[in-house]
Amino acid sequence: MNAYLKHDEPVTENFLDQTGQNIVGQPVKRIDGLAKVTGSAPFAAEYRLADRVEGVLVQATITKGEIARIDASEALTMPGVITLIEDHRLCTRAAQGGLGEAPQQSPRQVCYWGQPIALIVAETLEQARDAAKKVKVEYRAEDGAPLDPNAVEAEEQEDESVDQGDFAKAMADAAHSVDCTITTAGHASAAMEPHAAVADWDGKRLTVRAALQMLNYNIAELADALELEEDQVRILAPYVGGGFGSKLGVSPEVVAASLAAIELGRPLRVVMTRQQVFQTIMRRSETTQRLRLACDANGKLTAFGHEALVSNLPGEQFAEPVLQSSHFLYAAPNRRLKLDVARIHRMTAGSVRAPGEAVGMPALEAAMDELAQQAGIDPVEFRLMNIPERNPEEDLPFSSHKLAECLKQGADAFGWEHGVRTPRQTREGEWWIGTGIASAARVHNVGEAKAQVTVRPDGSVIVRTDMTDIGTGTYTILAQLAAEMLGVPVERVLVELGDTAFPRGPGSGGSWGAASIGSAVFLACKELRETLEERSGQSFDTLDLSETLGNADLSCEGHYEPGAAQDDYTASGFGAFFAEVRVNRFTGEVRVSRMLGAFGFGRVLNEKTARSQCIGGITWSIGVALTEALMFDPRDGHLVNPDLAEYHVPVNRDVPDLNVIMIEERDPVASPIQAKGIGELGMCGGAAAIANAIYHACGARLYDYPMTPDRVLAALDAAEG
Repeated sequence: MNAYLKHDEPVTENFLDQTGQNIVGQPVKRIDGLAKVTGSAPFAAEYRLADRVEGVLVQATITKGEIARIDASEALTMPGVITLIEDHRLCTRAAQGGLGEAPQQSPRQVCYWGQPIALIVAETLEQARDAAKKVKVEYRAEDGAPLDPNAVEAEEQEDESVDQGDFAKAMADAAHSVDCTITTAGHASAAMEPHAAVADWDGKRLTVRAALQMLNYNIAELADALELEEDQVRILAPYVGGGFGSKLGVSPEVVAASLAAIELGRPLRVVMTRQQVFQTIMRRSETTQRLRLACDANGKLTAFGHEALVSNLPGEQFAEPVLQSSHFLYAAPNRRLKLDVARIHRMTAGSVRAPGEAVGMPALEAAMDELAQQAGIDPVEFRLMNIPERNPEEDLPFSSHKLAECLKQGADAFGWEHGVRTPRQTREGEWWIGTGIASAARVHNVGEAKAQVTVRPDGSVIVRTDMTDIGTGTYTILAQLAAEMLGVPVERVLVELGDTAFPRGPGSGGSWGAASIGSAVFLACKELRETLEERSGQSFDTLDLSETLGNADLSCEGHYEPGAAQDDYTASGFGAFFAEVRVNRFTGEVRVSRMLGAFGFGRVLNEKTARSQCIGGITWSIGVALTEALMFDPRDGHLVNPDLAEYHVPVNRDVPDLNVIMIEERDPVASPIQAKGIGELGMCGGAAAIANAIYHACGARLYDYPMTPDRVLAALDAAEG
């Protein structure tokens, strides 16, 4: 039995509000939580298979060139060493999210320092690790490989370019204007679980247990890389320890483990070190952004300019979509937007949590604050007066729009002091104190999704899909949806995820997972309800499930597909950040003393997991603002801070108590369950609230993220000088 919906029209029926169960939206505890905290939930590297051997990747030590010769003779004489895998099918970079085909596979052509070029295999991890260090590689290196994105001729991404009205005249005639250049550093996903894969080949079929986010695409990518058919491959990823974009596509360890397992006929595990993860897996591109904004004497925007430079390897299609929300966030009749990509030889740039807005919004919102200051208008009021009624570039209606409510409710809850912002008004000892605000926006996406729901005569329910849970709460949300629709307690729902033998879900990424796979489960459950009512001749609330089913299970596959409704509207989540900071006048140290986020993202499916996502996003905002930056050696492009000791993510002492307000709504365009994504909205702009609070505290306007103490001191000197 199947239930299919192509989302061509808004879904206005509030079926989930009419069941009377009141389970969806409640802060239900994670149903997988006990397994995780007791260590019984197996992650990719933890599968123990008999006769398993270990592989360690060998990496290139040049920036660009080709391999002339690999000499493993010394390594192969070491205890326990089995072989060196050199294969043209080895992947040199991770696949971009949703690629659906093999990433680049030319291990003898080196494109960046640290690129995987071979795999050494041994009986134990320690033996393989030591042997990898003894492999000697001769190169034909190419000099002059470009490493600095500002030193090469960039490629314009024409599909991002906008030139509307008379931008130059609007800037020249404006009562108030800003023209500033803001930079953001590159970022790493830095997920807690390192990349790992355990592969097993039985002579006909390959089974891979891996740390991956999007199995619906990953199975095609891996099969293509190995030159196998998809039905010869099975991927298992029931538990994933964080991804943040780094595990969207298959990466070198998955392909290497698979190739070695097939060649040797033995199960094989490849676990990347933390350093290898940083050196070979997706980075977020650094950005250089020029913001040109203008308004009239009353504060209405008349010109909106946002231009950005990002980077990636030659041959990669992905370009950090910095301008994504700039296209619709604020109204202005004269607009100029432009995105350029510089081709340089650092590891692949790809999706890291909230690609685009995570770095575009901090720049835009800092510039908006500066313009509000020039115009003498409260920054909350300035944003409120420039919210558009329709998408200002495409003239489309918004599916829903909660920015104004987020700004107003957030300001009230935070205790925002309205009025013109004058810096250096509050000091305690050597600490300047100030507050700042920023808007939040993140485009809403949905993807095709399938899920099977089975009702059993004993009243239990099983939900199956290859969808993954990367810590976001998918297990629990799907259980809540099934329980709500089928009238059973959450404890009676078994959710099975992360197996390509199950119906294809959308994968975890782009904040589309819950809304997409949740809609597939909803459709299947709705069809099951109707079928049971037809069989019994009774309403669902009164029928006897065991009597209606007899001794047979009843299953339905729900199939959700985006349609014309998504093309006819602009759909986005919106929010507002408020921050209070303390700036040390002598050391330049910045401490965030309190922070609040107010977010509107459709129906809340689980109050607890949604709040956790918001808190995680705000925490990332603190990192973007103050600590996180990938640092590359300008001579050869190698990453000099490839671990958590030197790449500084915020820790407990950096993060104050955080307040989250969820402004619930029902968005009939977003999805059949009227929910939007929340996994990324919580970090889109928060760094600017901190930057703006620093200015309000001490009068120092910073234009480079992260705002480290040395930069704050320099800006303080400039402000005082």
